Amino acid sequence: MSDEVRVIINDGIMTVTINRPEAKNAVNAAVAQGIGAAMEELDRNPDVRLGILTGANNVFCSGMDLKAYARGESPFVEGRGFGGLCSLPPKKPLIAAVEGFALAGGFELAIACDLIVAGDNARFGTPEVKVGLIAGAGGLLRTSRQIPQRVAMELALTGEMISAARAYELGLINRIVNSGGALNAALTLARVITANGPLAVAASKKIICESQDWLSDEMFAQQEPLLRAIANSKDAIEGATAFAEKRRPTWVGC
Repeated sequence: MSDEVRVIINDGIMTVTINRPEAKNAVNAAVAQGIGAAMEELDRNPDVRLGILTGANNVFCSGMDLKAYARGESPFVEGRGFGGLCSLPPKKPLIAAVEGFALAGGFELAIACDLIVAGDNARFGTPEVKVGLIAGAGGLLRTSRQIPQRVAMELALTGEMISAARAYELGLINRIVNSGGALNAALTLARVITANGPLAVAASKKIICESQDWLSDEMFAQQEPLLRAIANSKDAIEGATAFAEKRRPTWVGC
């Protein structure tokens, strides 16, 4: 894997860091391929329970590297989209730990994650219209599902940034911490999640993500196969047994 994407796995948590501080962590081909490979490993490796995506030197990601793009580099990965993530997020949970700018493609990477923890210096936005482009890697598609439509429309049409405080007020991000503390806060949140049953966590994510397209008179029937699979799992028995015995469960993932 390229030095431009660093991956560390510790206690079941994969931390993926975009490491191009000289370019404000802009996404070039190497970054896209590195993130895509990390997402594949996250889903494939049974010892990894959750991922965190962040950026080096207190900047999350400033978007696509326009200079690299002009040289013919593609920041897209076939089947996974922009940055190796935006069109196909992992099945396991993914947290964005955001410091500084999360703009354009960087914003789209952040909102492709399931949870966002941000430093109070963070700024979010889709400025593509300012240069005659559109936020085509999810900035238009996802934002209106995550915040009120009129606010999403304002962001898309003006190209203006919003602060971490405003993003939190809108429900776009989960937690705000002091500048420089986003990664540690994301790790703390990750440890709470990884203490839970891995099958239940994955199924819960799947239902929340997919049920947005389910019809109200079909949604419980759509959920039933997943619910049945979890209820019949060894982990469900272990969870109930551990609760009764007042001990921490030992998950086996089946």
